[in-house]
Amino acid sequence: MIEYKSATFYRSAFALCLAAVAVFANLHLLQPLLPELSRHYSLSPLQVSWSYTIGTLCLGLSLLVYASLSDAWGRKNLLLLTLAGMTLSTFMLTQVESFASLLFWRAIQGCFLGGLPAMAIAWMGEEYSKPALVTAVGYYISANSLGGISGRLLAGSLADVGHWQWVFWPMTLLGVLSCYCIWRFLPQATQFQPKPFRWRQALQDQLFHLRQPLLFLTYLIGGLNFLVFLNQYTYISFVLAMEPFHLSSSFIGLLFITYLTGTLGSALSARIAARLTAPGGMALGIGVMVSGSLLTLWPQLSAIVAGFFISAFGFFLCHALASSWVNQHASRAKASASALYLVFYYLGASVGGLYLQPFWQWGNWPGVVAGSVLMYAATLALCFSLWRIKRQQC
Repeated sequence: MIEYKSATFYRSAFALCLAAVAVFANLHLLQPLLPELSRHYSLSPLQVSWSYTIGTLCLGLSLLVYASLSDAWGRKNLLLLTLAGMTLSTFMLTQVESFASLLFWRAIQGCFLGGLPAMAIAWMGEEYSKPALVTAVGYYISANSLGGISGRLLAGSLADVGHWQWVFWPMTLLGVLSCYCIWRFLPQATQFQPKPFRWRQALQDQLFHLRQPLLFLTYLIGGLNFLVFLNQYTYISFVLAMEPFHLSSSFIGLLFITYLTGTLGSALSARIAARLTAPGGMALGIGVMVSGSLLTLWPQLSAIVAGFFISAFGFFLCHALASSWVNQHASRAKASASALYLVFYYLGASVGGLYLQPFWQWGNWPGVVAGSVLMYAATLALCFSLWRIKRQQC
Protein backbone atom coordinates (compact mmCIF):
# COMPACT_ATOMS: atom_id res chain seq x y z
CA MET A 1 0.00 0.00 0.00
CA ILE A 2 1.13 3.55 -0.72
CA GLU A 3 1.81 5.25 2.59
CA TYR A 4 1.00 8.85 3.51
CA LYS A 5 3.88 11.33 3.02
CA SER A 6 5.86 8.96 0.82
CA ALA A 7 7.24 10.26 -2.47
CA THR A 8 4.91 7.95 -4.38
CA PHE A 9 1.94 9.33 -2.46
CA TYR A 10 2.72 12.94 -3.35
CA ARG A 11 3.44 12.17 -7.01
CA SER A 12 0.31 10.10 -7.54
CA ALA A 13 -1.95 12.49 -5.59
CA PHE A 14 -0.59 15.41 -7.60
CA ALA A 15 -1.28 13.59 -10.88
CA LEU A 16 -4.86 12.77 -9.92
CA CYS A 17 -5.54 16.29 -8.61
CA LEU A 18 -4.14 17.90 -11.75
CA ALA A 19 -6.36 15.64 -13.85
CA ALA A 20 -9.33 16.62 -11.66
CA VAL A 21 -8.63 20.32 -12.26
CA ALA A 22 -8.50 19.68 -16.01
CA VAL A 23 -11.70 17.60 -16.07
CA PHE A 24 -13.86 19.93 -13.99
CA ALA A 25 -12.49 23.08 -15.61
CA ASN A 26 -13.48 21.66 -19.02
CA LEU A 27 -16.88 20.61 -17.71
CA HIS A 28 -17.88 24.00 -16.31
CA LEU A 29 -16.03 26.62 -18.36
CA LEU A 30 -18.92 27.36 -20.73
CA GLN A 31 -21.35 28.39 -17.98
CA PRO A 32 -20.28 32.07 -17.64
CA LEU A 33 -20.06 32.31 -21.44
CA LEU A 34 -23.72 31.51 -22.09
CA PRO A 35 -24.81 35.18 -22.51
CA GLU A 36 -21.93 35.69 -24.96
CA LEU A 37 -22.82 32.51 -26.87
CA SER A 38 -26.47 33.58 -26.95
CA ARG A 39 -25.49 36.83 -28.68
CA HIS A 40 -22.96 35.13 -30.96
CA TYR A 41 -25.37 32.47 -32.26
CA SER A 42 -28.62 34.47 -31.80
CA LEU A 43 -30.16 31.81 -29.56
CA SER A 44 -32.50 31.87 -26.57
CA PRO A 45 -31.18 31.12 -23.05
CA LEU A 46 -32.69 27.62 -23.15
CA GLN A 47 -31.23 26.82 -26.57
CA VAL A 48 -27.74 28.04 -25.78
CA SER A 49 -27.71 26.36 -22.34
CA TRP A 50 -27.54 22.99 -24.11
CA SER A 51 -23.91 23.75 -24.99
CA TYR A 52 -23.23 23.47 -21.26
CA THR A 53 -25.71 20.86 -20.09
CA ILE A 54 -24.98 18.34 -22.83
CA GLY A 55 -21.55 17.94 -21.26
CA THR A 56 -22.98 17.13 -17.83
CA LEU A 57 -25.58 14.83 -19.42
CA CYS A 58 -23.00 12.75 -21.29
CA LEU A 59 -20.72 12.68 -18.26
CA GLY A 60 -23.53 11.34 -16.09
CA LEU A 61 -24.52 8.64 -18.57
CA SER A 62 -20.91 7.49 -18.99
CA LEU A 63 -20.19 7.01 -15.28
CA LEU A 64 -21.70 3.55 -14.89
CA VAL A 65 -19.97 2.31 -18.03
CA TYR A 66 -16.52 3.42 -16.86
CA ALA A 67 -17.04 2.14 -13.32
CA SER A 68 -17.92 -1.33 -14.62
CA LEU A 69 -15.22 -1.42 -17.31
CA SER A 70 -12.49 -0.33 -14.89
CA ASP A 71 -13.41 -3.17 -12.53
CA ALA A 72 -12.60 -5.57 -15.37
CA TRP A 73 -9.78 -3.79 -17.25
CA GLY A 74 -7.99 -1.82 -14.54
CA ARG A 75 -7.94 1.90 -13.78
CA LYS A 76 -4.77 3.52 -15.12
CA ASN A 77 -4.93 2.62 -18.81
CA LEU A 78 -8.62 3.40 -19.06
CA LEU A 79 -8.06 6.68 -17.22
CA LEU A 80 -5.32 7.60 -19.69
CA LEU A 81 -7.62 6.77 -22.60
CA THR A 82 -10.40 9.01 -21.30
CA LEU A 83 -8.03 11.91 -20.56
CA ALA A 84 -6.58 11.63 -24.07
CA GLY A 85 -10.10 11.67 -25.51
CA MET A 86 -10.93 14.73 -23.39
CA THR A 87 -7.82 16.52 -24.67
CA LEU A 88 -8.56 15.73 -28.32
CA SER A 89 -12.17 16.85 -28.08
CA THR A 90 -11.10 20.04 -26.28
CA PHE A 91 -8.74 20.79 -29.16
CA MET A 92 -11.56 20.22 -31.65
CA LEU A 93 -13.63 22.80 -29.80
CA THR A 94 -11.05 25.40 -30.82
CA GLN A 95 -12.06 24.74 -34.45
CA VAL A 96 -15.87 24.76 -34.27
CA GLU A 97 -17.84 27.39 -36.16
CA SER A 98 -21.49 26.35 -35.98
CA PHE A 99 -23.53 25.77 -32.84
CA ALA A 100 -24.27 22.23 -34.01
CA SER A 101 -20.53 21.49 -34.11
CA LEU A 102 -20.15 22.97 -30.65
CA LEU A 103 -22.87 20.65 -29.32
CA PHE A 104 -21.34 17.61 -31.04
CA TRP A 105 -17.86 18.08 -29.61
CA ARG A 106 -19.18 19.02 -26.18
CA ALA A 107 -21.11 15.73 -26.16
CA ILE A 108 -17.98 13.79 -27.14
CA GLN A 109 -16.00 15.68 -24.52
CA GLY A 110 -18.62 14.91 -21.86
CA CYS A 111 -18.40 11.19 -22.58
CA PHE A 112 -14.65 11.27 -21.90
CA LEU A 113 -14.96 13.56 -18.87
CA GLY A 114 -16.74 10.79 -16.95
CA GLY A 115 -13.62 8.62 -16.73
CA LEU A 116 -11.87 10.35 -13.87
CA PRO A 117 -14.90 10.76 -11.53
CA ALA A 118 -15.75 7.09 -12.07
CA MET A 119 -12.27 5.74 -11.32
CA ALA A 120 -10.14 8.14 -9.25
CA ILE A 121 -11.45 7.36 -5.75
CA ALA A 122 -11.69 3.65 -6.58
CA TRP A 123 -7.97 3.68 -7.48
CA MET A 124 -7.15 5.54 -4.25
CA GLY A 125 -9.16 3.09 -2.17
CA GLU A 126 -7.24 0.15 -3.60
CA GLU A 127 -3.70 1.55 -3.54
CA TYR A 128 -3.48 3.94 -0.56
CA SER A 129 -3.25 3.07 3.11
CA LYS A 130 -6.11 4.41 5.22
CA PRO A 131 -4.30 7.61 6.40
CA ALA A 132 -3.14 8.28 2.85
CA LEU A 133 -6.65 7.68 1.47
CA VAL A 134 -8.33 10.19 3.79
CA THR A 135 -5.83 12.89 2.89
CA ALA A 136 -5.82 12.14 -0.83
CA VAL A 137 -9.62 12.19 -1.10
CA GLY A 138 -9.61 15.61 0.58
CA TYR A 139 -7.04 16.86 -1.93
CA TYR A 140 -9.04 15.39 -4.81
CA ILE A 141 -12.35 16.98 -3.78
CA SER A 142 -10.61 20.33 -3.36
CA ALA A 143 -9.15 19.93 -6.85
CA ASN A 144 -12.67 19.31 -8.20
CA SER A 145 -13.82 22.65 -6.78
CA LEU A 146 -10.67 24.43 -7.92
CA GLY A 147 -11.15 23.12 -11.44
CA GLY A 148 -14.78 24.22 -11.62
CA ILE A 149 -13.99 27.71 -10.33
CA SER A 150 -10.78 28.26 -12.33
CA GLY A 151 -12.33 27.08 -15.60
CA ARG A 152 -15.19 29.54 -15.25
CA LEU A 153 -12.90 32.42 -14.26
CA LEU A 154 -10.49 31.74 -17.11
CA ALA A 155 -13.29 31.47 -19.67
CA GLY A 156 -14.83 34.77 -18.60
CA SER A 157 -11.50 36.58 -18.64
CA LEU A 158 -10.44 35.33 -22.07
CA ALA A 159 -13.86 36.14 -23.54
CA ASP A 160 -13.44 39.77 -22.47
CA VAL A 161 -9.94 40.18 -23.91
CA GLY A 162 -10.46 38.18 -27.09
CA HIS A 163 -12.88 35.47 -28.19
CA TRP A 164 -14.85 32.89 -26.21
CA GLN A 165 -13.10 30.04 -28.09
CA TRP A 166 -9.68 31.09 -26.81
CA VAL A 167 -10.25 29.30 -23.53
CA PHE A 168 -10.02 25.88 -25.20
CA TRP A 169 -6.34 26.41 -26.10
CA PRO A 170 -5.01 26.52 -22.51
CA MET A 171 -7.46 23.74 -21.65
CA THR A 172 -5.93 21.60 -24.40
CA LEU A 173 -2.45 22.19 -22.99
CA LEU A 174 -3.68 21.36 -19.49
CA GLY A 175 -5.16 18.13 -20.86
CA VAL A 176 -1.82 17.15 -22.42
CA LEU A 177 -0.05 17.89 -19.13
CA SER A 178 -2.56 15.83 -17.14
CA CYS A 179 -2.08 12.87 -19.52
CA TYR A 180 1.68 13.06 -19.07
CA CYS A 181 1.48 13.27 -15.27
CA ILE A 182 -0.92 10.30 -15.02
CA TRP A 183 1.35 8.26 -17.32
CA ARG A 184 4.52 9.31 -15.48
CA PHE A 185 3.51 9.56 -11.82
CA LEU A 186 0.54 7.24 -11.28
CA PRO A 187 2.02 3.81 -10.51
CA GLN A 188 0.60 0.61 -11.88
CA ALA A 189 -1.90 -0.97 -9.52
CA THR A 190 -0.58 -3.62 -7.16
CA GLN A 191 -3.78 -4.28 -5.20
CA PHE A 192 -6.23 -4.39 -8.10
CA GLN A 193 -8.11 -7.65 -8.59
CA PRO A 194 -9.88 -7.79 -11.96
CA LYS A 195 -13.47 -8.93 -12.01
CA PRO A 196 -15.08 -10.41 -15.13
CA PHE A 197 -17.29 -7.81 -16.74
CA ARG A 198 -20.87 -9.02 -16.79
CA TRP A 199 -23.57 -6.69 -18.05
CA ARG A 200 -26.28 -8.77 -16.40
CA GLN A 201 -24.68 -8.56 -12.96
CA ALA A 202 -24.05 -4.82 -13.33
CA LEU A 203 -27.68 -4.26 -14.33
CA GLN A 204 -28.91 -6.39 -11.44
CA ASP A 205 -26.85 -4.32 -9.01
CA GLN A 206 -28.31 -1.07 -10.34
CA LEU A 207 -31.87 -2.37 -10.14
CA PHE A 208 -31.21 -3.62 -6.61
CA HIS A 209 -30.07 -0.14 -5.53
CA LEU A 210 -33.07 1.54 -7.14
CA ARG A 211 -35.41 -0.75 -5.21
CA GLN A 212 -33.94 0.31 -1.84
CA PRO A 213 -36.01 3.25 -0.50
CA LEU A 214 -33.13 4.62 1.58
CA LEU A 215 -30.98 4.83 -1.54
CA PHE A 216 -33.57 5.81 -4.13
CA LEU A 217 -34.87 8.75 -2.09
CA THR A 218 -31.30 9.95 -1.57
CA TYR A 219 -30.65 9.74 -5.31
CA LEU A 220 -33.70 11.94 -5.88
CA ILE A 221 -32.64 14.44 -3.22
CA GLY A 222 -29.15 14.84 -4.72
CA GLY A 223 -30.34 15.01 -8.32
CA LEU A 224 -33.25 17.40 -7.76
CA ASN A 225 -31.21 19.74 -5.58
CA PHE A 226 -28.44 19.94 -8.19
CA LEU A 227 -31.10 20.41 -10.88
CA VAL A 228 -32.01 23.73 -9.27
CA PHE A 229 -28.71 24.83 -7.73
CA LEU A 230 -26.49 24.53 -10.81
CA ASN A 231 -29.01 25.99 -13.23
CA GLN A 232 -29.66 29.00 -11.02
CA TYR A 233 -26.14 30.05 -11.99
CA THR A 234 -27.07 29.69 -15.65
CA TYR A 235 -30.10 31.98 -15.44
CA ILE A 236 -28.49 34.52 -13.11
CA SER A 237 -25.75 34.90 -15.74
CA PHE A 238 -28.34 36.32 -18.14
CA VAL A 239 -29.73 38.58 -15.39
CA LEU A 240 -26.28 40.02 -14.65
CA ALA A 241 -25.53 40.54 -18.36
CA MET A 242 -28.68 42.66 -18.80
CA GLU A 243 -29.90 45.92 -17.29
CA PRO A 244 -29.20 47.32 -14.77
CA PHE A 245 -25.98 45.34 -14.15
CA HIS A 246 -24.41 44.96 -17.63
CA LEU A 247 -21.61 42.78 -16.24
CA SER A 248 -18.93 41.42 -18.58
CA SER A 249 -18.15 37.71 -18.90
CA SER A 250 -15.16 38.01 -16.56
CA PHE A 251 -17.26 39.56 -13.79
CA ILE A 252 -19.99 36.96 -14.29
CA GLY A 253 -17.29 34.31 -13.92
CA LEU A 254 -16.36 35.78 -10.54
CA LEU A 255 -19.80 34.82 -9.25
CA PHE A 256 -18.65 31.20 -9.13
CA ILE A 257 -16.27 32.04 -6.29
CA THR A 258 -19.41 31.61 -4.19
CA TYR A 259 -18.76 27.86 -4.46
CA LEU A 260 -16.07 28.35 -1.82
CA THR A 261 -18.61 28.37 1.01
CA GLY A 262 -19.50 24.87 -0.11
CA THR A 263 -16.12 23.73 1.22
CA LEU A 264 -17.19 24.90 4.67
CA GLY A 265 -20.57 23.21 4.34
CA SER A 266 -18.93 19.91 3.41
CA ALA A 267 -16.43 20.19 6.27
CA LEU A 268 -19.19 20.76 8.84
CA SER A 269 -21.49 18.04 7.50
CA ALA A 270 -20.32 15.28 9.87
CA ARG A 271 -20.75 17.48 12.96
CA ILE A 272 -24.21 18.59 11.86
CA ALA A 273 -25.29 15.01 11.15
CA ALA A 274 -24.14 13.98 14.62
CA ARG A 275 -26.55 16.49 16.12
CA LEU A 276 -29.49 16.31 13.69
CA THR A 277 -29.11 12.91 11.95
CA ALA A 278 -28.17 12.82 8.26
CA PRO A 279 -31.73 13.40 6.93
CA GLY A 280 -32.08 16.29 9.37
CA GLY A 281 -28.79 17.76 8.17
CA MET A 282 -29.95 17.42 4.55
CA ALA A 283 -33.18 19.21 5.44
CA LEU A 284 -31.19 21.98 7.10
CA GLY A 285 -29.09 22.37 3.95
CA ILE A 286 -32.23 22.65 1.82
CA GLY A 287 -33.63 25.28 4.17
CA VAL A 288 -30.40 27.26 3.81
CA MET A 289 -30.71 27.05 0.01
CA VAL A 290 -34.26 28.38 0.18
CA SER A 291 -33.13 31.37 2.26
CA GLY A 292 -30.23 32.07 -0.13
CA SER A 293 -32.53 31.91 -3.13
CA LEU A 294 -35.03 34.31 -1.55
CA LEU A 295 -32.25 36.79 -0.75
CA THR A 296 -31.38 37.06 -4.45
CA LEU A 297 -34.79 38.65 -5.07
CA TRP A 298 -33.43 41.88 -3.60
CA PRO A 299 -32.27 43.68 -6.79
CA GLN A 300 -28.83 44.61 -5.50
CA LEU A 301 -25.64 42.94 -6.72
CA SER A 302 -24.36 42.51 -3.15
CA ALA A 303 -27.58 40.74 -2.14
CA ILE A 304 -27.42 38.41 -5.15
CA VAL A 305 -23.81 37.47 -4.41
CA ALA A 306 -24.59 36.94 -0.71
CA GLY A 307 -27.57 34.78 -1.65
CA PHE A 308 -25.40 32.52 -3.78
CA PHE A 309 -22.79 32.25 -1.02
CA ILE A 310 -25.56 31.08 1.33
CA SER A 311 -27.04 28.67 -1.22
CA ALA A 312 -23.64 27.10 -1.94
CA PHE A 313 -23.13 26.38 1.77
CA GLY A 314 -26.52 24.69 2.00
CA PHE A 315 -26.13 22.71 -1.20
CA PHE A 316 -22.74 21.20 -0.40
CA LEU A 317 -23.83 20.44 3.16
CA CYS A 318 -26.73 18.41 1.77
CA HIS A 319 -24.60 16.89 -1.01
CA ALA A 320 -21.88 15.71 1.38
CA LEU A 321 -24.43 14.09 3.69
CA ALA A 322 -26.27 12.42 0.81
CA SER A 323 -23.04 11.00 -0.63
CA SER A 324 -22.04 9.55 2.73
CA TRP A 325 -25.54 8.17 3.31
CA VAL A 326 -25.42 6.21 0.04
CA ASN A 327 -22.08 4.66 0.94
CA GLN A 328 -23.27 3.73 4.43
CA HIS A 329 -26.58 2.17 3.35
CA ALA A 330 -25.56 0.27 0.21
CA SER A 331 -25.55 -3.37 1.35
CA ARG A 332 -23.67 -4.57 -1.74
CA ALA A 333 -21.81 -3.17 -4.78
CA LYS A 334 -21.02 0.09 -2.98
CA ALA A 335 -19.05 1.49 -5.91
CA SER A 336 -21.99 1.12 -8.28
CA ALA A 337 -24.34 2.59 -5.65
CA SER A 338 -22.16 5.69 -5.42
CA ALA A 339 -21.86 5.87 -9.21
CA LEU A 340 -25.65 5.69 -9.50
CA TYR A 341 -25.92 8.65 -7.11
CA LEU A 342 -23.64 10.64 -9.44
CA VAL A 343 -25.76 9.62 -12.43
CA PHE A 344 -28.84 11.16 -10.79
CA TYR A 345 -26.70 14.12 -9.74
CA TYR A 346 -25.51 14.96 -13.26
CA LEU A 347 -28.78 14.07 -14.96
CA GLY A 348 -30.46 16.56 -12.65
CA ALA A 349 -27.96 19.20 -13.72
CA SER A 350 -28.69 18.41 -17.36
CA VAL A 351 -32.47 18.77 -17.24
CA GLY A 352 -32.63 21.68 -14.81
CA GLY A 353 -32.65 24.21 -17.61
CA LEU A 354 -35.78 22.61 -19.05
CA TYR A 355 -37.50 22.69 -15.68
CA LEU A 356 -36.67 26.33 -14.92
CA GLN A 357 -37.28 27.67 -18.45
CA PRO A 358 -41.09 28.05 -18.08
CA PHE A 359 -40.58 29.92 -14.81
CA TRP A 360 -38.03 32.17 -16.53
CA GLN A 361 -40.45 32.95 -19.34
CA TRP A 362 -43.24 33.60 -16.84
CA GLY A 363 -41.41 35.88 -14.41
CA ASN A 364 -37.71 36.17 -15.31
CA TRP A 365 -35.52 35.81 -12.20
CA PRO A 366 -38.37 35.97 -9.64
CA GLY A 367 -39.99 33.16 -11.62
CA VAL A 368 -36.78 31.11 -11.42
CA VAL A 369 -36.70 31.62 -7.65
CA ALA A 370 -40.35 30.51 -7.41
CA GLY A 371 -39.58 27.34 -9.40
CA SER A 372 -36.52 26.73 -7.22
CA VAL A 373 -38.45 27.03 -3.96
CA LEU A 374 -41.09 24.60 -5.27
CA MET A 375 -38.43 22.01 -6.05
CA TYR A 376 -36.67 22.56 -2.74
CA ALA A 377 -40.03 22.00 -0.99
CA ALA A 378 -40.26 18.65 -2.79
CA THR A 379 -36.75 17.58 -1.71
CA LEU A 380 -37.51 18.71 1.82
CA ALA A 381 -40.49 16.32 1.80
CA LEU A 382 -38.17 13.56 0.53
CA CYS A 383 -35.85 14.21 3.49
CA PHE A 384 -38.78 13.76 5.86
CA SER A 385 -39.69 10.48 4.12
CA LEU A 386 -36.08 9.33 4.41
CA TRP A 387 -36.07 10.09 8.15
CA ARG A 388 -39.40 8.32 8.65
CA ILE A 389 -38.34 5.14 6.81
CA LYS A 390 -35.03 4.98 8.67
CA ARG A 391 -36.83 5.43 12.00
CA GLN A 392 -39.23 2.59 11.17
CA GLN A 393 -36.32 0.28 10.40
CA CYS A 394 -34.53 1.02 13.67
